[in-house]
Amino acid sequence: MNRERLAHYAVARSLFKPRSLSAAIDALGYVQADPIRAPARAQDLILRHRVSSYQCDELEKKYSRLAVFEDMLHNYGFFPDRHLSLLYPRKLSPRWQKFMAEHATLRRKVLRFLNENKSVHPRDIERAISVGARVNGWGGESAATTMMLEGLHREGRARVIRRDAGIRVYEFKSALNAPREAKSRAPMHRADGLIRLFINLYAPIPQRTLVQLINMIGGMKPDIDYVKRIELMVARGEMTRAEIGGLTYIWPADEPTNSEENASVRLLAPFDPIVWDRRRFEHLWGWAYRFEAYTPPAKRKLGYYALPLLWQSQVIGWANAKIDAGRLNIEFGFVDVKPKARMFVNALDEEVARFRGVLRC
Repeated sequence: MNRERLAHYAVARSLFKPRSLSAAIDALGYVQADPIRAPARAQDLILRHRVSSYQCDELEKKYSRLAVFEDMLHNYGFFPDRHLSLLYPRKLSPRWQKFMAEHATLRRKVLRFLNENKSVHPRDIERAISVGARVNGWGGESAATTMMLEGLHREGRARVIRRDAGIRVYEFKSALNAPREAKSRAPMHRADGLIRLFINLYAPIPQRTLVQLINMIGGMKPDIDYVKRIELMVARGEMTRAEIGGLTYIWPADEPTNSEENASVRLLAPFDPIVWDRRRFEHLWGWAYRFEAYTPPAKRKLGYYALPLLWQSQVIGWANAKIDAGRLNIEFGFVDVKPKARMFVNALDEEVARFRGVLRC
């Protein structure tokens, strides 16, 4: 196994044959969400490659009918319901513990409001229980009731049932009572499940990245040696570990690493599983991709929301896409030079046409 073959394996296993929306989310195990539309949100850009005939906003429109839920892992996104027992019960971060403790009376009022209403929009509860604003996690201000809804969501006492114009609408839901196995699943089995979730999503994954991801959610499962759990998986033959090009990778042992080259072009989301790990990205493709939406414009090198440009199993550049007057305009950049082969030109045209169709331009 060398880096070129590893890159091919990373692309081939993640870009599986398109299937239904539920089946794709279940196969991925997690879909990262992001509110920026440039020109579509991350979840739509991720799913369009993996769901048959996917259309922009399809996940949001069908969400209430799917066996999926929104929640936090290392970031925020969508899970199949079967992963609920991996996340709960869990310990809140110190910041959220402090907020919930300081607003115990508000917590009781919001819980009562949730329990008395089938669905709760943040504006409705703010009108009913107006207590002003508080500093949110981004340094801005949010209504205290909205922050309490989010805190209860993180506790497992509220669940997102749908979105109205992108705003979360909640219902009362104790995740601790939701599936019963959430209580009965042994801590070690839950730890192993989280490790498998990350490996399934990002394999082949650098071991350093895997350990860092686990540490980011370590507050959920205290007093467990996750590194030891990884070692046991490798020892049992469940996972393969190998040093390739100076970096140690881990991937499922039962997966074939050989597959035919797919002669297609893909415009990937900045948070697509193929490119999410910047350490792996630079190691496999030899250049540094950066997400620059929060970088001052004068310092941007790739663009506000540059989409990595995948050709076969190589990421050869990026694209910035905008919709102007109902028309999709795309500007491309290349690490070296733009390939001139007719096969690439045709594949790029096909991808732009697919992209336009997803956005309904």
